[in-house]
Amino acid sequence: MTRSVVITGIGVVAPGAIGRENYWELLSAGRTATRTISLFDASDFRSRVAAEVDFDPTAAGLTAREQRRMDRAAQFAVVSAREAVRDSGIELGGLDPARVGVSLGSAVGCTMGLEAEYTVLSDNGRKWLVDHEYGVPHLYGYMVPSTLAVEVAWEAEAEGPVVLISTGCTSGLDAVNHGAELVREGSAEVVLAGATDAPLSPITSACFDAIKATSPNNADAAHASRPFDAERDGFVLGEGAAVMVLEEASAARARGARCYAELRGFASRSNAYHMTGLKPDGREMAEAIGVAMSRATIDPADIDYINAHGSGTKQNDRHETAAFKLSLGEHAYRVPVSSIKSMIGHSLGAIGSLELAACALALDRQVVPPTANLRNADPECDLDYVPVTARSHHVRTVLSVGSGFGGFQTATILSRPE
Repeated sequence: MTRSVVITGIGVVAPGAIGRENYWELLSAGRTATRTISLFDASDFRSRVAAEVDFDPTAAGLTAREQRRMDRAAQFAVVSAREAVRDSGIELGGLDPARVGVSLGSAVGCTMGLEAEYTVLSDNGRKWLVDHEYGVPHLYGYMVPSTLAVEVAWEAEAEGPVVLISTGCTSGLDAVNHGAELVREGSAEVVLAGATDAPLSPITSACFDAIKATSPNNADAAHASRPFDAERDGFVLGEGAAVMVLEEASAARARGARCYAELRGFASRSNAYHMTGLKPDGREMAEAIGVAMSRATIDPADIDYINAHGSGTKQNDRHETAAFKLSLGEHAYRVPVSSIKSMIGHSLGAIGSLELAACALALDRQVVPPTANLRNADPECDLDYVPVTARSHHVRTVLSVGSGFGGFQTATILSRPE
């Protein structure tokens, strides 16, 4: 018998909104959290726009020791995990620790901690031979991305499977689905699954500036992220985390848990084509969508909402529009599609988990979040992208997709629990 997996708790640290309810209020209001970068001096950069989290680690409940030990990305993950556990109502202390797991995604690991330490060790880049004695005691942990998952495991006292998944911009989707597989196959009873990234540093901005992938719309930061709009000019970097509590459905119901969504189907593909380029036909994403629907035992007509990757680059928006048409046929023209990156930017590996959290809340609240800033649709993107304003909508089944550098394509199906 196949074990069904449900989401029973959600924790969020996002630009413009810390906490699950604040996050949903931001999304449903169509409010943007993109602004001029304040975390470092970006005056020399082509793109000086980002979606930053107004994060006070002390106010978020982290001790001075935890703040000293953890990179910003780890702090986001732990705070999100704590909220998710509280929201689920589960008593982790009453479970066998060996039956509790963690599946966390991240694209760039402890970028901010590493860059800050390199600046000190190299004397602001003046010395090629660095002196390790100037490094913080936990510098090694910054260099090993798996420490992000370890921090969450320590928080949950999880002694079961603990994994860090890094598949670029699909890391969040892939990590949550890996966590679901751990529950489905019986390797764990409960898994804390999600993703975190805090990439807003000079090195990250320089990398995306070099390939002109990020928006140079510095004069209008609040409207710089414009997926599917004819005037879009690149994506906006973001940061954040979302962690969800995953449980086997019958066990969750037996303890009276609130079930936000059931994870029904998942598939991933690679285009084996180009590190950053995408084929315009969207075939690989369409294949992932088709396999995910097959595993979920649904037809295209069953999909009520699509949470798009919607990065705001021309090649991505056209690529996934083609993928929706190829995989869903005529139904692609009838189903609402939106991109929350229009509001919270693109937090690289974390964004997939933030998008799944939004999907679970959309199922729970029966509202589709909008694509903010969409005023002038690209004629080549001719689907219903829910421009500007959220929409009340009957939502039973949701498709969420992700596309990442390296050719990664991921599709996930969630449904409202019976």
